Amino acid sequence: MTRYSIIRIALPALALALANLAQAQVPTQRIEARAVGLTHPAEATLEAVHQATLAAQVPGRIVELKVDAGDRVAKGQVLLRIDAAEASQAVAGAEAGIAQAQAGQINAKAAYERTKSLVERKFVSQSALDQAKASFDAAEAQLRAARAGRGQAATVQGYTTIVAPLAGLVAARHVEQGEMAQPGRQLVTVYDPAAMRAVVDVPQQRLAGLASGQIKARVELPDTGRWLDAASVTVLPAADPRTHTVRVRVDLPANAEGLVPGTFARVHFVTGEGTRIAVPAGAILRRGELTGVYVADGKGGFALRQIRAGEPLADGNVEVLAGLVGGEEVALDPVQAGIAARAARAGAAR
Repeated sequence: MTRYSIIRIALPALALALANLAQAQVPTQRIEARAVGLTHPAEATLEAVHQATLAAQVPGRIVELKVDAGDRVAKGQVLLRIDAAEASQAVAGAEAGIAQAQAGQINAKAAYERTKSLVERKFVSQSALDQAKASFDAAEAQLRAARAGRGQAATVQGYTTIVAPLAGLVAARHVEQGEMAQPGRQLVTVYDPAAMRAVVDVPQQRLAGLASGQIKARVELPDTGRWLDAASVTVLPAADPRTHTVRVRVDLPANAEGLVPGTFARVHFVTGEGTRIAVPAGAILRRGELTGVYVADGKGGFALRQIRAGEPLADGNVEVLAGLVGGEEVALDPVQAGIAARAARAGAAR
C-alpha cells in the first residue's frame, strides 16, 4: 500500500474524530414546555424621579462656570454665576433709600412729639397734631417700603448665583461662559441617578387587563441585556384624549447602576401564567431573515432548524412559537454547533 493510499484512508477517520470532538464540546439543554409568566411588552423611556432644569431669573452675562455635563454635584453647590454688578447697584440704591427714609422718619417723629407737647399746653390746635401724626405715619410707611425694596434687591442679587437644588449628576449644560443669560433661559440640568423610573403609555384596553390587583412588571434594557424587577408601578389617573393611552410610571430598584435618562427600555407587564416552550436567547442563530437553533439529531450531530421566535420572557429566555417540541436537545452555542455540523458533513463526504 502506497503512502498516498494510507493518507486517503486516514483523512476521513481524522475528520470524523475532529467532528466527534467538536460535537462533544458543544453544551446543550433539553427543552421542555414549562409554566412561564405571560407578559404584555410595551416600549418605554427611562427618566429620573428627581430632575431639575435650572433657568436664569435675571439678565446678565455668565461670568463663571464651575461644572460640566457628567460632573457629580452636592446639594447647594455653586454651579455658575451671572454678572451681579447691576444687582449690586440696586442693593446699594436700596440701602440709600433706607437711610433717606430713616432720616425722614426721625424728623417726622420729632415734629409729632413737639406738636403733641404744644397741644397739651394749648399753643396749637388739634388739627396741627393730626397733620403731624399723618406725616409721621407716612414717614414710617416710606421706611417700611424702603426696607422691602432692599429685601427685593437682595433677593434679585441672590439669583445671580445658581446652586444645585439636589445631589446628583449634571445631565447637560446649556450655556457657555461669556454668553448672555435672559430670564427663562435654561442653564443646567441636574438629576439624581439613585432614583430612576420607566415611563410608558399603555392603551386603555390593555390597562383594563392589568388593573386587577397589584400590577407587576419587569423592565428590559435591550442595549445591555439587563432585566430589572419593578419596585412599584403607578398608574396616573388621567388619559390622553388624543391617543387614548394612560401613562404608567414603573419605579426601578434604588441605586441601580448604569442607568441614564432618555434610554430606551421595554416594560413587560405580567398578565398571568401559561405553558410555553422557550430557549435561551444565546441559543438562537439569526442570519438575515433566518431565525433558527441547532438541534441534536440523536446521532452525535446537530441540524439547523428554523423557528418562529416570540417575545422575550421575564426570565431572559425567548418564547418559541413554532419549530420546536418538548424533549429536544438544543445547542447553547450555535456558532460552535455550526462548526461541528460542518465538520461532520465534511467527514461524511470523504
